[in-house]
Amino acid sequence: MDYKKLCAQVQEIARETGNFIQKEGKKISSSDVEIKSVASLVTYVDKTAEVYIVSALKKLIPGSGFVAEEGTASRKNERFVWFVDPLDGTTNFIHGISPHSVSIALMEADELVLGVVYEVGLKEMFYAWKNSPAYLNGTKIKVATASTSEDTLIATGFPYYDFEKTEKYIKALREFMKSTRGIRRLGSAAVDLSYVAAGRFDGFYEHALHAWDVAAGVFILKQAGGKISDFNGRENWLFGGEIIAASNNYFDEFYKIINKHLGDK
Repeated sequence: MDYKKLCAQVQEIARETGNFIQKEGKKISSSDVEIKSVASLVTYVDKTAEVYIVSALKKLIPGSGFVAEEGTASRKNERFVWFVDPLDGTTNFIHGISPHSVSIALMEADELVLGVVYEVGLKEMFYAWKNSPAYLNGTKIKVATASTSEDTLIATGFPYYDFEKTEKYIKALREFMKSTRGIRRLGSAAVDLSYVAAGRFDGFYEHALHAWDVAAGVFILKQAGGKISDFNGRENWLFGGEIIAASNNYFDEFYKIINKHLGDK
């Protein structure tokens, strides 16, 4: 498998999808919005974008499986499996704000081997493939070098369907408010992870996530020198719904704070 070539092809698919999303954003209205739950929204743009992405990826690797947000295709123990979020940050998109992104990752035999995140508004393409550095629009990126909380900018996301950890979440937020340069909540986990990869954020954590939210961003971050775990220091971040991501320099301190508040006791 020529991962570099494949990554370039996936980038083009993501870019074309992003162009469609941007075009449709000028026309979308409240009547186009379907409500899954109070804070979980979907539009024809998400669904149409996913159909296009899945169709294009099937041509790249015939017989591959899919884990896709809108359920266009499914996984049945195939060797190659794509993780697709056609529009990560749908609520931002509906309200006409950034970021919102296209996120595509490839797993081969339980190993992530490719990740592409395209932030539509700024036309920023984050990507990496197996054994490559991480890139942003053709330039290599690396994680930040800060090692203590007082020098860091932290990103997080707020759950929209699982509120079991809300009180613990607020305690963690309070500590980061006091000990860091600030906290940001952008509304696209794929972009958050990509920003950690690019050194813009020093760390990111969130729970109540899905595999399609994080697969591409995590792979890019790892290739940029980052480290990942769940809230308990284990590797169950892809399907376990919770994630801690940071540079190697800052990860241990970051993990300690999150585990104290949000880990299993």
